[in-house]
Amino acid sequence: MNRCENVLLLQGPMGNFFKKLDDFLRAQNYLTYIIGFNLGDYFYSNKDNYFAFKGKKEDWEQYIRNFLKKKQIDKIVLFGDCRFYQKKTIQIAKKMNIDTYVFEEGYIRPNFVTFEKWGVNNFSLIPRKKEFYEKTDIKLDLKIKPVNFSYYKMAKSATIYYLLAYFGKFLYPYYEHHRDLNPYKEFFYGIRNFYRKYKYKYIERNLLSKIINLKYFFVPLQTYNDFQIKVHSTFKSIEEFIELVLISFSKNSPQKSFIVLKHHPMDRGRKDYKKYIIDLSKKYEIENRVIIIYDLHLPTLLKNTLGTITINSTVGLQALYHNSPVKVLGEAIYDIEGLTYQKSLNEFWNNPIKPNKKLFNNFRNYLIKNTQINGSFYGYFDYNDFKQKIQF
Repeated sequence: MNRCENVLLLQGPMGNFFKKLDDFLRAQNYLTYIIGFNLGDYFYSNKDNYFAFKGKKEDWEQYIRNFLKKKQIDKIVLFGDCRFYQKKTIQIAKKMNIDTYVFEEGYIRPNFVTFEKWGVNNFSLIPRKKEFYEKTDIKLDLKIKPVNFSYYKMAKSATIYYLLAYFGKFLYPYYEHHRDLNPYKEFFYGIRNFYRKYKYKYIERNLLSKIINLKYFFVPLQTYNDFQIKVHSTFKSIEEFIELVLISFSKNSPQKSFIVLKHHPMDRGRKDYKKYIIDLSKKYEIENRVIIIYDLHLPTLLKNTLGTITINSTVGLQALYHNSPVKVLGEAIYDIEGLTYQKSLNEFWNNPIKPNKKLFNNFRNYLIKNTQINGSFYGYFDYNDFKQKIQF
């Protein structure tokens, strides 16, 4: 190679993960660049290779095209593939034949993060055919280390990031974040999250033992602003998903079965669908068969359910791991014949089929080997595995 490889890091998770990744790449003698879009990005970056984009959205395509060409970028590493800047960058990089790698929260949790070439979730390039995994026999030899995820570090990083991005917006006047950056709202949600966490812990203290003795179907709700829903499903909202599931349950499920709907912990301070679910339950005359929960132990719920219904949550993968029948209503990488139920939701209630264990193990091992890195954005991270997967 006549020159060292040039790597662009494009807006990582809130916090210093990409800064540490930058330090690692530098130590390996790669030339790195960082592009940021707000003061939070600047704060969590090395300053000597940081470039600020302060233009309008419509200026981004020309800017990034010129940047990639001028700096002779060989590889791009970014976080998430559905945000405007990231999505547009991937499109341009493909045309320019520049390898692009995407970080995302782990498919297999809690000890992994996702890292794939060109895209994640339904943009992933992993095979989706049962026949492929029937022929795949991967034995994993990696030693999975505990990642020691720090909720305090994540919360602190997010708080600092939001404050800097919000109060520094005069420096980046045209930046549009994919979520509301108002720190006052985030502070309120944080306080309410803390309050509800311990409130539900007390209220639900004896509920799990009662639920697992029932015949129930399980519905894990996803976050209200999840790109998985916005991009990889036809649902316009969580409410629309809830209503569809409850209508189908009311008309087609066994009369003595129950349905358990669990709120997403990341939405604890933001959303509460309880009243909405109760109103629908009364409307469809199933109020005595509907159970609404918040913070009960997920693996126990999955092990004892008749079946799991999801849009495309990674909880679906956990359900398969615990041998639960799964019906997917969005687009998911694990929605494969032999793993998930392939007929309609209306038919699922009376004929939930458990996943093929061997097929799932082959699929899971392939997923870990090819798309997962043992680590956390706010804890331990296996940099050697990262280097191997990015193919330096």
